[in-house]
Amino acid sequence: MVSAQSAEVGGPTRRRPPLPVKLVIAGGFGVGKTTTVGSISEISPLTTEADMTSAAAGIDDASQVPGKRTTTVAMDFGCITIDESLKLYLFGTPGQDRFGFMWDDLAIGAIGALVIVDSRRLDDCYPAVDYFERLGLPFVVAVNRFDGAVAHDLPSIRWALAVDDAVPLITFDARDKLSVRDALLVVLDRALAKARAAQTKR
Repeated sequence: MVSAQSAEVGGPTRRRPPLPVKLVIAGGFGVGKTTTVGSISEISPLTTEADMTSAAAGIDDASQVPGKRTTTVAMDFGCITIDESLKLYLFGTPGQDRFGFMWDDLAIGAIGALVIVDSRRLDDCYPAVDYFERLGLPFVVAVNRFDGAVAHDLPSIRWALAVDDAVPLITFDARDKLSVRDALLVVLDRALAKARAAQTKR
């Protein structure tokens, strides 16, 4: 029953919807971006996976990921509610160079990025790291633990990628929801720290 006081001020106080926050999930071909979004999304993720055909032979190098039969041709999309005040919207980028023109559109409005790395194929990760460094968007480098392991230790990976010490470098399992959640929280912390630093300089 609504009290007279509530009725006078327009009825019961409504809970505010959670703040929408956009994050980008990026990385090279076959590093686990689609898996990452699908592992944590509270909705059925929107994917644009297409079968790899002979037409892509010589364009998409799948020699290092022999079990891969599909590829993202536009983006992946999912979302996860962190708490009553915050909801993350996740946009996964396509990994192939020929779809690189879409990255600028997907990055618009994002506060941070999770750059996924396959430690067995570090060369494929340079473009994503360089892109977010040039863009000035806070990012975290997350090494996907394929088969539960990484091919190199983290200091060696940081050196190989020439990633600044201020950029968080972590490991995670793209198949595990809690592991993905923890990785995304690091991105949020990174973005918040940069926002606070910017305000301090004003």
